[in-house]
Amino acid sequence: MTDIMTSGKRSLVMSKIKGKNTKIERILFSKLKQHKLKVKLHHEISGRPDFVIVKDKFAVFVDGCFWHKCPRHFIKPSTRRSFWINKINNNVKRDRKINSTLRRHGWKVSRFWEHDVEKNPDKVVTRILDRMKGF
Repeated sequence: MTDIMTSGKRSLVMSKIKGKNTKIERILFSKLKQHKLKVKLHHEISGRPDFVIVKDKFAVFVDGCFWHKCPRHFIKPSTRRSFWINKINNNVKRDRKINSTLRRHGWKVSRFWEHDVEKNPDKVVTRILDRMKGF
């Protein structure tokens, strides 16, 4: 499929994609707060997790389907293919390294796909609570 935007327009569109305080993050944050959890956003630890429950040393990441190569929804880009594939593969490698680093420092780590939060945020919160108890 050919890109219908000029490279300048595509660059502008891509630059507007937010990495913090996204709609998905706001939805999950409000659901976590309903459970009286003391949640911090983008806490300054390795990898800058989307959510951290400091007293339990529990880090939660919400990964975007495109940026983190969701096996269900990832679509290979049609332009600058090698650049994007390399960038996204590096994101996946960095995710693994961050998980390992945090765990080595005593943190519990959970990752969720954005589509899971969007589809059923209550189920994601239940999984978070279960994992917090299970560690």
